Amino acid sequence: MTAKLPSPVALTGRHVRLEPLSPDHAPDLFDAAGGDEEVFRWVPGAVPTTPAEMTANLTDRIDDPSCHPFAVIRLSTGRAVGVTCYFDASARDESLEIGGTWYGRESWRTEVNTESKLLLLTHAFEDLGMGRVCWKTDHLNERSQNAIKRLGAQYEGTFRRARQRRDGSWRDSVYFSMLADEWPAAKDRLTTRLAAG
Repeated sequence: MTAKLPSPVALTGRHVRLEPLSPDHAPDLFDAAGGDEEVFRWVPGAVPTTPAEMTANLTDRIDDPSCHPFAVIRLSTGRAVGVTCYFDASARDESLEIGGTWYGRESWRTEVNTESKLLLLTHAFEDLGMGRVCWKTDHLNERSQNAIKRLGAQYEGTFRRARQRRDGSWRDSVYFSMLADEWPAAKDRLTTRLAAG
C-alpha cells in the first residue's frame, strides 16, 4: 500500500468523534479549558484567556500547513473537549507525528485520550498506510511521557535544547515512535483498555 497524506475526515468511536478543527469549536473549547494554565502548561503559545484568544489559538493551528488538527468531541454531550493533531505527514517516508494535544480537565483520566489515540493510530496505519508514527514531548512533562508509553510507543531518544518555552527556558524533546508492525499488538492493548473502562 502506498502511503497517503491526511485529508479532512471525521473519525468516530464509541465515546468521541474527531472532526476537522474550525473556529466554530472555540466556544466549547473555551468553556472546557479557557484560561487554565495547567491545561496549556506544555502547549506552545499564550494561554487563551478570552473567547477571542481561543479562536486565535485554533486559527494558528488551522493555518499551519504542517498541521492537520482535529476537535475532540465527546459524543455524550456533543461538545468539543480538546484538540489533537497530525503533524509533518510524509507519504514518501510513510510517517507522521501525533501532537498538539490538550483536553479540558474534565476529560483527564477518562476514555477520551485513549479512544482519540486509537482513532488516530488506526487511521494513520490502516487507512493512510503509514509505517511510522512519532510523538515528541517536553522532558519535564512526565504525564505525557507516561501516556505515550502506555500506547505501546518506544522511546527513541532525547533531542536537547529543542524548543524555547513561553517563559524563555529551553526544553529537551523526548522522542517516541510506533512502527506499523508494532501496531497490531498496540491496537489490541488499547482496545482492551477501552473496553475495560
